Amino acid sequence: MSVFFIWQNIGKVKRNGSQFIAQIEAKILFFLKKRLQRKAGLRLKEFTKRLAPYQILKNYLCNMDLQFIVREPENITPNSQLLVMIHGYGSNEEDLFSFRHDLPEDWIIVSYRAPKMTDYNGFSWYDIDFNDAEKFIDVEQAVDSMKAIMKSIDNLKHHYQLEGKTNMMGFSQGGILTYAMTLTYPEFFNKIACLSAYPEPKILKNIKGKKEIQHLRFFISHGTEDAVIPLDWGRKAADFLYELGAFFTFREYMNGHGVNQKNYMDLINFFKNN
Repeated sequence: MSVFFIWQNIGKVKRNGSQFIAQIEAKILFFLKKRLQRKAGLRLKEFTKRLAPYQILKNYLCNMDLQFIVREPENITPNSQLLVMIHGYGSNEEDLFSFRHDLPEDWIIVSYRAPKMTDYNGFSWYDIDFNDAEKFIDVEQAVDSMKAIMKSIDNLKHHYQLEGKTNMMGFSQGGILTYAMTLTYPEFFNKIACLSAYPEPKILKNIKGKKEIQHLRFFISHGTEDAVIPLDWGRKAADFLYELGAFFTFREYMNGHGVNQKNYMDLINFFKNN
């Protein structure tokens, strides 16, 4: 079975639902098993280990909205920590995923790719009109992206049988969505890092009160020379969280629209420390 076969039939998913998905999964697993067994004569345990990366393809077929990459620890239990990464405009899932080397080894780390293509082979969560401040965010696209992320997180937690809350990290456009998702659905989250971002009022319509968000822990960072999202917008985030009664750390760094070494180390320590 070829990749062409999968994509040729992918439209049937919407028409025939879970029955077709199950058929595709069975054919993929059968094809991979035969290929691996033919190639190396693998034992069952070795085969299972080799097959694990292909679970990404399975998830993509089940949830057509988002693609992602994942780092799994050796042992996964119901208490394993899940960290979700949401990249910025024009970037991709590989960007924040590079941080995985310094994050706890026993965490499941998932980095999503945004659904919309941008110039230079990048991706975005919603379109931006840089010439019109009123259209700096496409609300409908942003809401659709958040729904897709939340749905996929729920699928992941069921897949790994996780019982704890999810951690989230978002940069720039991804940080804007991170504010909205974690403050709208705080019961699903724990530690949150918003990097070079700001809380967008247009998608913060149903945020919860102090009691519901008091368990959340925020790490907020912004570059003093940020020419994309001004520092003042980042500072307003601190004021906003303070008014909500949230627990947060806000730090400024001598940097532009990015993460310098000091910012990076503080971010890693935030997630490592209890």
